[in-house]
Amino acid sequence: MLYGANLQPPAGYVFDAAVATTYSLDFETALAVPVSLALFAAENRDDILSHPLALLEGAERIAGRLVVFTDAGHIQASARPHSRLCSLLERIVVEVAAPQGGAFHPKMWALRFTPLRPEDPARLRLIILSRNLTRDRSWDIAASFDGVITKQPKAANRGLADFLRRLPDLATAGAPDGTSTLVGEIAEDLRRAEWSLPEPFQSVTFAVNGLGGKPWRPDPCARLGVVSPFCDDQTLEMLAGLASADKPVFIGRSDELVQVSGATLDRFARVTVLDEMAVAEDGEEADATTLQGLHAKAFIAERGWDTAITVGSGNATRPALVTGRNVELFATLTGKRSRVGSVEEILGDKGFGRLTRPFVRDELNPGDAAQRAAEARLDQARREICRSGLRLRCERAEPADDGAPLWRVWLVPSEPLSLAGIGSLHVWPITRGEGHARDGLERLRQGQPADLGAMPLVDLTRFLACQLTDEQKDVSILFSTGLIMEGLPAERHAAILRWVIDSKDAFFRYLRLLLSELGDPFAAALAAQDGSGQGAWRAASDDAPILEEMVRAFCRGGDQLRAIERLIARLETGDGADTDPIPPEFRALWNAFRGALAAEDAAHGQ
Repeated sequence: MLYGANLQPPAGYVFDAAVATTYSLDFETALAVPVSLALFAAENRDDILSHPLALLEGAERIAGRLVVFTDAGHIQASARPHSRLCSLLERIVVEVAAPQGGAFHPKMWALRFTPLRPEDPARLRLIILSRNLTRDRSWDIAASFDGVITKQPKAANRGLADFLRRLPDLATAGAPDGTSTLVGEIAEDLRRAEWSLPEPFQSVTFAVNGLGGKPWRPDPCARLGVVSPFCDDQTLEMLAGLASADKPVFIGRSDELVQVSGATLDRFARVTVLDEMAVAEDGEEADATTLQGLHAKAFIAERGWDTAITVGSGNATRPALVTGRNVELFATLTGKRSRVGSVEEILGDKGFGRLTRPFVRDELNPGDAAQRAAEARLDQARREICRSGLRLRCERAEPADDGAPLWRVWLVPSEPLSLAGIGSLHVWPITRGEGHARDGLERLRQGQPADLGAMPLVDLTRFLACQLTDEQKDVSILFSTGLIMEGLPAERHAAILRWVIDSKDAFFRYLRLLLSELGDPFAAALAAQDGSGQGAWRAASDDAPILEEMVRAFCRGGDQLRAIERLIARLETGDGADTDPIPPEFRALWNAFRGALAAEDAAHGQ
């Protein structure tokens, strides 16, 4: 499944608010999501990323109405500079840590949609899936539920609602203002949601691991099938003992299965891995949308006349199912076996099994123990960096040679960090790229601030890229984390707007985006065009009658015009060094609308 399709509102509805969780994310995918939610869907992520004005307006419309919780230290980073627009995600992305020391691993979306017709009820959508918020193209699985909000709480939803309410308390570096309120509202809606189940299922239950209590694991059953890319010996031994009628079947990954003892694997009727030919079906050529690799997690159990399918984030590993150290989320759908299918029908040769082949133990070496030890040291150092209370401090610096203002950023530890076994630590703001990296290892070990350099206002961000290298083995990891930044100038956000809206053409295209109505994705997509299109797209973009659209917006109540007023105020904020993108003739026109809006507000006592 693709992010985008499942995030679109039902017909007659518009996006209102959402809470999401993910183990990892990349900035570009996260930046594209607000556009999908608030403006228009696109065929793929790169289509959205090619429209910076749409990215800006998507983030503006979604601010305060979307929060994404992700495992601290597992935001993907790059050696190249990220778009300055990624700083807008500071109002959306919250890093959290699992309370019992494992990974924060759930993947979930809870969305609320409001109707275009006031007489219709608000609607919810819940998506529980195995895919992270990245551009990964692995085989994944998701369960999607649409529902309505009732007056009575539903017992089946209690654990789900409690899970959401706990999220703000898990934050490692604070959360944007209003996060707890938003999460609390969505949690209460979920508590009272009545779900429409996908055919042919008759019931659904939810389970959360890692927040206390006995961890969920599959119950004893007649037959069991498991799909899990990650696994370990103890957990597979536990799963093998659950099925009473037949040995279970398991679909996994070769690099994980090679670590499991042969005696444990012998307790399964069939152990398979994804066939390399599964990257393209029916002889088709592989392309950018081809699925590769296994990332889905599913537990399929036959009990009596029923088949239960559990999907979610948990792998067949000790932290997920045995010790419960990981925070995991599961949805179990149950229906009659005659309609849902048996384990063999779902995972056998006529089901997903047709894309698999038998696992061959000798095809891979078990791996280098020294390599695994180095990776463990790097992961421990990553946890220390993300959970030790590091902060950023921003202060005015000497101007550049051309007189442009600069700000200096310091990485400030609250206490010395051990960073045991680490040979080097290079840090840079994600907007600057690896060419601006600073070595911070010794300064942090001494508990002293590390200078990250001076930079223009538009480059300031609380997201850092960190590259850690092991001191014994040539192994490194690259990740990003967001820290609390003290002294961030209030005009930084306005600087990003002026960086994107840098010409009169960009200003008018952004106005059309502001004037596009909620629920009209075609108009929004048209407004986002950069004028380089051909034919009807080019003509429509150039000739759009701004005055008529503004009059219609005024007649609808003026909310879009108030957004224009906020835009103009932000574009006027700054040091005056930028070229003014607002044409004088538009300013004259806007003064007339500004007076009309003031009179309208006065008439309504606002």
